[in-house]
Amino acid sequence: MAMAATVSSSGITSSAFSPSVISSEPKVSQIGSLKLLDRVSLTTPMSLKKRSSVKPLNAEPKRNDSMVPLAATMVAQVAEEVVETEDFAELAEKLENASPLEIMDKALEMFGNDIAIAFSGAEDVALIEYAHLTGRPYRVFSLDTGRLNPETYRFFDAVEKHYGIRIEYMFPDSVEVQGLVRSKGLFSFYEDGHQECCRVRKVRPLRRALKGLRGWITGQRKDQSPGTRSEIPVVQVDPVFEGLDGGAGSLVKWNPVANVEGSDVWSFLRTMDVPVNTLHAAGYVSIGCEPCTRAVLPGQHEREGRWWWEDAKAKECGLHKGNIKENANVNGESKPVVEDIFKSENVVALSRQGIENLVKLENRKEPWIVVLYAPWCPFCQAMEASYDEMADKLAGSGVKVAKFRADGEQKEFAKQELQLGSFPTILVFPKNSSRPIKYPSEKRDVDSLTSFLNLVR
Repeated sequence: MAMAATVSSSGITSSAFSPSVISSEPKVSQIGSLKLLDRVSLTTPMSLKKRSSVKPLNAEPKRNDSMVPLAATMVAQVAEEVVETEDFAELAEKLENASPLEIMDKALEMFGNDIAIAFSGAEDVALIEYAHLTGRPYRVFSLDTGRLNPETYRFFDAVEKHYGIRIEYMFPDSVEVQGLVRSKGLFSFYEDGHQECCRVRKVRPLRRALKGLRGWITGQRKDQSPGTRSEIPVVQVDPVFEGLDGGAGSLVKWNPVANVEGSDVWSFLRTMDVPVNTLHAAGYVSIGCEPCTRAVLPGQHEREGRWWWEDAKAKECGLHKGNIKENANVNGESKPVVEDIFKSENVVALSRQGIENLVKLENRKEPWIVVLYAPWCPFCQAMEASYDEMADKLAGSGVKVAKFRADGEQKEFAKQELQLGSFPTILVFPKNSSRPIKYPSEKRDVDSLTSFLNLVR
């Protein structure tokens, strides 16, 4: 939706943002880049009737009160008190069964120019379409990490032209990026995890962006990562980041598509005929930075295309840390509560001593196939049925089928001695050979596993 502004010596009025008005002037990169000699104010279409200055996302959170008329200051203060007393937990319950369009409309109504859509360059373009359909003015920002795919940059341009908007890009600090790359190289995340790189290129730029807002809108869905995002509310006080006013509770996070399944999002995008990232047609579902994103196979979970060399539970970059689900035990320690998997009587459960002995054997009497797993891992859970079926079929064939739980205290051992990269890792210990062979494919059906086993046993 195009945002046109009618400027007079007295300011900018909310009527100037009518969706039917299209500016003939060249578009600017940020709403907040409008500059006037006189004082400029914007009356936003908020139920709170709040008056606030138009600011870019990277504006300083502190404003010069001497530049704001006393009456406007008083109105802003009253509005802020109303926002603070809003019970967002109660509001989340009321909106739990609301449509994404209703939730989007409520967010824009309440926060006006003090809220923005976080756009990642993937299927969350649906958020922009919902905002467009409300007929209200809206802002969009995105994190340009410097490592995105060329297709994503072209997609940004297509979205801007389709909606007549300018995305407000946030960039990482060049000195921090320089220090990271010079000390660790361009691909250190393959060796010691992605968290440090994400912190420099994504989390800190996001933190700067949010300091200029009172609310933000994300494309998080519960089905994106059942292990970590299954309890996302449609609206919440952000538990991690701070907003314009600073301190805990100063930022509200909206997740309009939290309860929507990915397939329904795509049905909506096709129906509305909006631009989409061309990487989706190449098998990419969840899209991030180029080195850390790859296509997934049919049947694989969308998050399996992100940071594939790490644990399934680590597939978060830190932007939504406050929504990661953890179960606490009676001592208050965070620990997932899950049942064990691979329960066939034909699957041998190996202890640490057992697998150490297996590794040391140079002349085995029979070949072994062993899965290194974590019971909380959704990808391990997804292959449980096929692995158990394979074990039952191979019973009495002279091949041993086993499992070794390699998370927790055993993880470092498994990484150093058993080639553990991510869960699940499958190893074949051939007969008369001391070195195990790592299964290289992500096809974990019975036929694929059996074929590989027959080739190397």
